[in-house]
Amino acid sequence: MTMTDQPGPAPVAPAAAPGARQTLPAEERYAEELAFLAAQDTGPRPPGWALTPRAVVTFVCGSGGAELALPRRRSGLPARLVIAPKFVGERALVERCVVTLAGERGLLLTGEPGTAKSMLSELLSAAVSGTSALTVQGTAGTTEDAFRYGWNYALLLAQGPSPQALVDSPVLAAMRTGRVVRVEEITRCLPEVQDALVSLLSDRRVSVPELTGTEDAQVCAAPGFTVIATANLRDRGVSEMSAALKRRFNFETVQPIADAGAEASLIRRQAVAAVERAGAAFGVDDAVLDALVTVFRDLRSGRSAEGWDVERPGTVMSTAEAVQVAASLGVAAAYLPGGDVLDLLPGHLLGVVRKDDPADHGRLLGYWDGPVRRRAEDGSAMWRRLWDLRGSLR
Repeated sequence: MTMTDQPGPAPVAPAAAPGARQTLPAEERYAEELAFLAAQDTGPRPPGWALTPRAVVTFVCGSGGAELALPRRRSGLPARLVIAPKFVGERALVERCVVTLAGERGLLLTGEPGTAKSMLSELLSAAVSGTSALTVQGTAGTTEDAFRYGWNYALLLAQGPSPQALVDSPVLAAMRTGRVVRVEEITRCLPEVQDALVSLLSDRRVSVPELTGTEDAQVCAAPGFTVIATANLRDRGVSEMSAALKRRFNFETVQPIADAGAEASLIRRQAVAAVERAGAAFGVDDAVLDALVTVFRDLRSGRSAEGWDVERPGTVMSTAEAVQVAASLGVAAAYLPGGDVLDLLPGHLLGVVRKDDPADHGRLLGYWDGPVRRRAEDGSAMWRRLWDLRGSLR
């Protein structure tokens, strides 16, 4: 082998730009809209709020395609701006959430997995407090320190209990600054850990016995402090909330998206963003996405758009799962070209359906033998191709 015959070095993937991040928090992603709304709506604001309640609703739900205008020109801001919708759901739900927070009462968002509870929590926190970073992720291993405080043990050993050695939890930081704190998956926390929130939401203060005799022995909540918690209905009974804690929250249920067109638009928008973050262009046809949305909605509701009965799988066919499937199809089309992306859809659907109950495999096959076959017989080329792919559901 001559020198020219030797293989060259393997190509090296380009390095990510310094400081690049996969995702940005809502307050950074929508910084221009938040600044614009703060300048545009100068009405009364609850204590500690970055925006008026009306502006918070507009930020989450959008301006309905209308251009909003600033009362006077501000440096660095456009004179007019359309606020894009970020949460697809009932405006009345968002308004009730905002009223709850304005009254400094705890807000609990419940619903099936994948109904955008966490996203709504993040958007509300960013709009009300200017940050969504004050967050506790509930797990079976979450301790009471996550709701109260901890210690810098190096300082604690060196100088004993002191304000400098105290480490604020996200909840305590929110209390000091009058902001919203988020508690994700609260029902996955152990009951004795959940109960730490009872006194916080009632008394609005935290005692630090180790600092007794100093002015730091008690932290009182500043105006604006409150809690947004989320809980999946599928986790009901994992760590049931006490009646005392339930009474300190207003419950709001986030339902799946009712409108098929709105759901399809959301899935496409988020899938395009996910594929672009992967460094590629989104190349999945709208017809394939429509088929994906149709399958998810049929299996979720137990009835097809034509009115045919469908056996529902035990797993949740959520919009969030549909986004992941659409994004996977987009990445495959970009980086593994050469085949029909529709051929990949049954395998991805099987991966979603078979997560919880092995019997759901049979339910997906039953769906193929029902609505998919009937649509193929009605002459649809798309559904005919999907029917021909039944053998891939192994």
